[in-house]
Order: sequence, then structure tokens, then C-alpha cells
Amino acid sequence: MLTPYAAHFDTPAGYLDFARFGPPSRDAVAAGVRAVEASARADHTTVDDLMRAEDAARDAAGRLAGADPAHTVLLPNASTGLFHAALGLREGTVLASGGDFPSNQYPWRRAADLGRAVPRWLAPVEGGGVTPELVRAALTDDVVALSVSAVDFRTGFRADLAGLRDAIGPGRLLIVDAIQAFGAAALDWQAADVVVAGGQKWLRAGWSTGFATLSDRALETLEPVLTGWTGVTDAGVFDGVAHPPAPDARRWSITNLSPVTAASFAAALRLVEHHGLAAIEDAIAARIAELTEAVQKYGASVLSPADPARRAGILSFTVPGHEPAAVARALHAEGVTPTVRADSLRLSPHASTPPEAVERVAAALASVTRGR
Repeated sequence: MLTPYAAHFDTPAGYLDFARFGPPSRDAVAAGVRAVEASARADHTTVDDLMRAEDAARDAAGRLAGADPAHTVLLPNASTGLFHAALGLREGTVLASGGDFPSNQYPWRRAADLGRAVPRWLAPVEGGGVTPELVRAALTDDVVALSVSAVDFRTGFRADLAGLRDAIGPGRLLIVDAIQAFGAAALDWQAADVVVAGGQKWLRAGWSTGFATLSDRALETLEPVLTGWTGVTDAGVFDGVAHPPAPDARRWSITNLSPVTAASFAAALRLVEHHGLAAIEDAIAARIAELTEAVQKYGASVLSPADPARRAGILSFTVPGHEPAAVARALHAEGVTPTVRADSLRLSPHASTPPEAVERVAAALASVTRGR
């Protein structure tokens, strides 16, 4: 546990579901409350003052992704960014994982329905990911982009972004759904042309927060189909004339976002910057290693990659002879919150997760395997 970081949170010790939702820090909650309270006492300065939180959040997100403000835009969620990317490709084939989370599938299906880019679904390798070798074998001349998850939602398989970039070459777009990685794992974001992430999981900023970064190649290639009134040049001039899209990442803006959620997002990002992503990642990896040892001690079959370098934040497993729902009931009885799937269970700790969580998991599995 990263103690100085953990001191900012009130999350119960047994909460191990950060890959689904990361309870926000007191800092993020307080920032949102202050913004709401200020809005309740609004005067002629209030709205402009509150809107500055968007700039602060955008700047911080860009820094963490290795980008600058001109290449970064705030979004209300990761799915919005994926739809921007999918609908922005006029034609061609996009390689995407058929085993990916649905939010990284439906945008490509909708784009194909509209006669734009068409997905070609890849069968993920064992462990749930997309590898450079898999991509090279699927490449054809009509492929214009590759869309992948930075970390697989089922197993925690960590994508080799630099290797994927090398596999597709410089002329194709690499589009990355980073929601299961950003804030928990350091990846080579600069290898990607589009990085999209929501803030409600590992960044612990709450719902309706997110961002995207766009490379120069992405800005040149992707048509700004969904550009709204806040994504154009001279957005504050209301002259009844259609303005051209902004030359930078702002072109992905549809309308003003909530300054309340932006304030929470900015506070969450500052917390990651202050404590350092490397320290957060190391703390998560240490807890994953302990949890892996604990579940294997009681006969669990681990579905996540065995190599720690090929996984991030997620431990998926089954207990042979026991339904996941039954195992989940035992975990709940010990105060543990896992993700429960029909075929498996998923534990996803954070840097604030204490050793006590491992002890609770062990106690739960002991009760299951002893038949209690």
C-alpha cells in the first residue's frame, strides 16, 4: 500500500473492484462539492470561474499522457472518444479484437452501418490480448487502423503499444482505449495516435469524466464528424455562419462539459501527478502478486497472464468445482468486493488497497474449499 496516497481515500479495505469503478478521493469529492456550492451562489463571475477547471483538467491529462493541451480534449466518457474515432474514418478496414469490451466494438459496427470504415475482428491470443504477431498476420493493404484496449478488461493483459505501432507501420492509425490502464499503468502512449480514457476507474475521478489525446496524424486523418459548437474556431461568435472545426483536439468537443465534474477530474489528476504513476503502479503490482499467491494456495485457476510484465491491475480466476456466484458470496461475507462474471471472478486492487484485503480473500477461499 502506498501510504501517503492511501490517506486520501475512505474506500473499505476489501474493495477490489477498481476495474469497474474507482471510488474517488476526498480531494475529488471536495472539489466537486465546492463547485456545486459556488454554482448555488452564482453571480456575474461564477460561470467563467468554474469553467477554468476544464483547462486545468485538460492540461493535467495531457501531461500524464505525454501530450500538450493542443492535442488533448476533455470528454464525458471513453465511449464518446471511440465514436469520434470510428466515425472519423471515411473508409477502409479497422482491425479490432472480437473479445474486447463492447464499448470498443459498437462504434466500429455503427461506422460500418453508415458505410464508413469496416471492422475486421481478431481472435485474441490466450490471456485476452492483441499482440504484434497477431496483427502482422492480419494486415492487408486495405487496413487503415488498429483499435485495441491498453489493458484487457477480463484478464489484465497489457498491450505492447510500441510493438503494435511497429507492426502496423507509420501510415496507419493506432487507436487505444486506455480506460483500464490510465492512472494504474505506464504505457507508451506516444506510440498511439488516439488515446481515450474515462476517469471513473483507475483515475478515481467519478463518472462523467474523461479525455482523449490526438496525434498530428489523427488530426489530419480523422474527419471531425461529431464536432459541435464548442469545437469550432471562434466558438464564442454567434453569427449564424458555420465555423470550421478547430485545428487542434478541441474539434472533438460537442458542447460544454460540466465544470463540477471537471473540478473533480482536475483534483484526481493532480493526485496521480503528485504521488507519481510509477509508485502507484508498483503498489498495485505488489498487491496483485500477493492476491495471486493467495488464490492459487486454495486451488484457483488464474486466467490472467502469468508474466507480471504482461498484465496490469487485474487478477481473473476461477475455483474449479465452485460456481463464481458461490465464491462471490463467500467473498462478500468477508467484506470483499470483486467483479462477478458468469464464468469467472475478477479482483482489481489499487495503490490504496491494504494487506488486509489479501487476508480477507484468503479467508473466503478457505471457507469455500473446506465446504463451508
